[in-house]
Order: sequence, then C-alpha cells, then structure tokens
Amino acid sequence: MAGESVTYRRMSVEDIPQVHLVERKCFPTNPWSKNIFLSELTRNDSAIYIVAVVQERIVGYAGMWIILDEGHITNVAVDPAFRRRGIGQGLLDQLTQYALGRGAVAMTLEVRISNAVAQSLYRKLGFVPRGIRKQYYQDNKEDALIMWRELGEEWTYTGNRDQL
Repeated sequence: MAGESVTYRRMSVEDIPQVHLVERKCFPTNPWSKNIFLSELTRNDSAIYIVAVVQERIVGYAGMWIILDEGHITNVAVDPAFRRRGIGQGLLDQLTQYALGRGAVAMTLEVRISNAVAQSLYRKLGFVPRGIRKQYYQDNKEDALIMWRELGEEWTYTGNRDQL
C-alpha cells in the first residue's frame, strides 16, 4: 500500500455506499445513515463534502457547511486501515481551499475531548480550543472541544489542487 496516490474530489450520490462503509468503521456506535448523506448532498445548499480515493476505493471523507463567512466542519473520517498517511490533513486542506473560495474567514469544528489524535492534527493545522460543549455526543454524553481557525493570507495550500 505504500506509495499509493490519494485523489480528492467532491462527494457524489453514487459515493454514498462506500462513504457509509467508512462511516460505520469510524463511528460504529452512532453512524450517520445513508439518508443523512443523501440529504446533505441533495438538499443542503450550504454543504460541501469531499472524498479521498485510493485506487477507486473511498478511504475517507469530510464535510463542511458554509454559514455566512464561516466554515463549520461537520465530519472528518478516514478508514482505520488508511490512517497516519496524511489523508485527514488532505481532506481538511481541500475543505479549507473551498472555504477560502467561498469567502470564509474562519473555520470551526467539534471534537471529542478524548480524541487526542484528532486534536493533535487540528492543532497542527492551526485550530485552537475555544470552548466546551457539555454532553455533546449522544452515544455516551461525552463533552466536545470547540476548535476554531482564522483563515488569512498566511494560510498556504499544501495538498493537490484538484478542482472541487
């Protein structure tokens, strides 16, 4: 698997079955349904969803809503067999590129208090903690750390420049 290239593109309705497989691997206790993904892609004009593809297999995805001048990241997931390869960062770079193109000046997300690995990635990308949402996660009532990143001219795009 070493040396495989990853491509990033907008998620399509046809991608939902593979995306849902990744979703269930990453969030087995409370996965989004296929219908939620369908609704996000077909009914939410504020949403953008990106997939990461390796050899025609979707190995990750990420989503975001653009609300006024902010990007709210809804989810980031990478198949456990493909983690630690920069795919999560690539997905976030794609979302950032899109957010900048839509005039966003900041991005935000929530992450489980216990998810130190994800928090480390987000900090590396310039997100900083700004608060706590008590009992945010329905499956176990875990708190969420709210993280924000200001976007500006100093942000440079590090991924591939596939058109979104």
